[in-house]
Amino acid sequence: QVQMVESGGGLVQPGGSLRLSCAASGFTFNTYRMGWYRQAPGEECELVASILRGSGNTYYTDSVKGRFTISRDNAKNTVYLQMNSLKPEDTADYYCSAEDDTRIYWGHGTQVTVSS
Repeated sequence: QVQMVESGGGLVQPGGSLRLSCAASGFTFNTYRMGWYRQAPGEECELVASILRGSGNTYYTDSVKGRFTISRDNAKNTVYLQMNSLKPEDTADYYCSAEDDTRIYWGHGTQVTVSS
């Protein structure tokens, strides 16, 4: 049974930091590309960052480059998203994903609110 459990969301002031974690189980974690998506109210879901299974190469959407860092610990079956210099426009529900060529698994999401 696949499980992906996000944690680390919350309320933070602009300029603050949060670290999201996603603990996965039920599939071979190190063979999947891991990602973080987000969806703000009234907006489409967007890919924020991803990290490849082997090389560890990363991708970031332009709006978070230089502020967010994705990483993975294959020994712990966990993917992280370090978010620094947070802005109000980063407010959204954040979801982790696990993808291979044929399927995608999703977590249930964690809410991030950036507000003073």
